[in-house]
Amino acid sequence: MKLRIPRAAITAAVLAIPLSASPVLVAPASAQWIVYDPTNYVQNVLTAARSLEQINNQITSLQNQATSLINQARNLASLPFSSLQQLQQSVQRTQQLLQQAQRIAYDVQNIDQAFRTNYGAGSASMSASNQQLIAQAKERWNNTVSGLQDAMRVQAGVVGNIDTNRTQMSALVGQSQGATGALQATQAGNQLLALQAQQLADLTAVVSANGRSQALAEAERSAAAEQGREQRRRFLTPGSGYQPGNAQMFQNGN
Repeated sequence: MKLRIPRAAITAAVLAIPLSASPVLVAPASAQWIVYDPTNYVQNVLTAARSLEQINNQITSLQNQATSLINQARNLASLPFSSLQQLQQSVQRTQQLLQQAQRIAYDVQNIDQAFRTNYGAGSASMSASNQQLIAQAKERWNNTVSGLQDAMRVQAGVVGNIDTNRTQMSALVGQSQGATGALQATQAGNQLLALQAQQLADLTAVVSANGRSQALAEAERSAAAEQGREQRRRFLTPGSGYQPGNAQMFQNGN
């Protein structure tokens, strides 16, 4: 005997099944699309360009600073050549020659004393003896000769400095033209000025020595003239000069 189940009951039973027991049908996920934002892209490009420009500016600034430091180092570099020691030695040699002046030296008190003794008006005074006049004349002559000798020695020393000065000048001009910075150029210029000062010192020494010798010669001539007048006065003074008398040349005159 078959059991008949009404259709309505089957339908109700199906509907009564829980949803958890029924199979879940998941719809496939939709495909993901790449979204292109032109505004955002342009902003990113501009930001990168600005960053690159800043980096380039920093690099340029660093290069400028490096160039400035290099220039400062060149400007502060010292001149690798110095002629000051040789110039000082030349000046010292000339000074030594002047200090070796004989007899009447370059001293005011010494000159005054010598002129009062041997060149002044009192040197050929009426109270001086003939021996004193002769001694004073000899002293004046020795002073004149010594002055001429000293002048010639100074001249020889200055002439000896010419070759040294020429060598130093050539070297300093070369250093000045090849200077790599302001300090080197300044130092070369200062040494050239020192060389000129040394040459002026030599010229001053020569002029002084020549003037001294000429002054001594003129003073000797003046004093000699004064002494000559005094000796003539003494010769012509009655009783002290020449006394005439009879002179017999032959024993037996005819």
